[in-house]
Amino acid sequence: MLNAICFYRVARWLYLHHVPVLPKLITLLIFLIYNSKVPYQAVIGKGTKLGYGGVGVIIHSKAIIGSYCSIGQQVTIGGGNSHYPGLPVIGNHVRISKGAIVFGGITIGNNVTIGANAVVNKPVPDNAVVAGVPARILRIKHGND
Repeated sequence: MLNAICFYRVARWLYLHHVPVLPKLITLLIFLIYNSKVPYQAVIGKGTKLGYGGVGVIIHSKAIIGSYCSIGQQVTIGGGNSHYPGLPVIGNHVRISKGAIVFGGITIGNNVTIGANAVVNKPVPDNAVVAGVPARILRIKHGND
């Protein structure tokens, strides 16, 4: 089934192969169909999925998202803040629940779960579960958690 991430993959391939106009048109198509911004300049790892086709997902064009992540609808991954200027780097196997916001030049570790509507503006270590506004670590997952 076609969704925003499928269109992104096509646009990204065209961009990496120096096709000039089509990636921009595909990004516009993503916006028109899914009300999302999934730019071809962003680095999104293989196996990453967008919930509900990617409806309402906003990703900064210079954000880096790892492999096999799950990103819910209405998620924003974007710009900096005064404490952590820059853009987020998201690890592998990260689950970002619906409505969450990840911003600033922070690193989200591997195997992290971010709760619904959380606002993550500080770095998160591997295997953590975070939630709240602002997000705080609820627990660190161990082994079979």
